[in-house]
Amino acid sequence: MTAKVKDVMGRVAIAVRMDASFADLVATMRRFGVGAVTVIDADRRPVGVVSEDDMLLKEIDLGERVFSGPRRRVEQRKAAGANAGQIMTRPAITVTGGTPVRDAARLMHRNRVKQLPVIDAVSGRIVGTVHQGDLLRVFARPAAEIRAEIERVVDRMDLDIGDLDVNVSGGVVTIKGQVPRRSAVKPLLHAVRRVEGVVEVDADDLAFLVDDLLIAPPLL
Repeated sequence: MTAKVKDVMGRVAIAVRMDASFADLVATMRRFGVGAVTVIDADRRPVGVVSEDDMLLKEIDLGERVFSGPRRRVEQRKAAGANAGQIMTRPAITVTGGTPVRDAARLMHRNRVKQLPVIDAVSGRIVGTVHQGDLLRVFARPAAEIRAEIERVVDRMDLDIGDLDVNVSGGVVTIKGQVPRRSAVKPLLHAVRRVEGVVEVDADDLAFLVDDLLIAPPLL
């Protein structure tokens, strides 16, 4: 099971046109209770995003500096802007409905954003919006369901679930017991971490019978 953005996204595309005024932006954010809105062109394709941080630049005295850097010049441009096209951060970071939830979460974390416009993979037009809260739904998966999938993972790796004690609590998986070979430990933990709903894996008490990664010293 790999959750996709389409499984958790909101079907409302929270977006404004490039000529939307500052007041329009404030009204849209208040109406939907969001901290950012997507800016779209005439064909409904995302071209940028306006966040509360972008808009608050109007309240900050950025000053005029002769040797201002690229970032300061961008901030000055946003602070002087009167509509969405002038204030927005560009380009827009987008996902499609088929994007795995984990990939969308990584994009949000890497770019420090709390929502992403969802576009149609063919037309590029906005079809919805996915928020951090939407992505977190996969981590509300029942513990019994997570454990059952972990058992299937163990079986696919030709390991004996009877040799392992697997406990799931609050998305944290604790694995105790032993596997036949040391080389099986890393792939097992990697596979378990990829199970939807798993937040972290504690395998401090996981042992192995044979260290097949040990390199014997050469004979003298």
